[in-house]
Amino acid sequence: MSKKVVKVIEVLAQSEKSWEDAAASAVKAASKSIDCIKSINITNMSAKVKNDKIIQYRINANISFLIK
Repeated sequence: MSKKVVKVIEVLAQSEKSWEDAAASAVKAASKSIDCIKSINITNMSAKVKNDKIIQYRINANISFLIK
């Protein structure tokens, strides 16, 4: 039986479209240097507001991936 080890990193991401787009951007950016990403857990969501309108969606997230 093989045991797998998972590592978790915290990332911050932002988008002008949505929190979902910010999460997708975080995974895409992390995948450039990390293989075997297994999950993303959004730990915090916030937004920057200007003139009573959201102009930037922000997330803090934990990304987990297998260690080879």
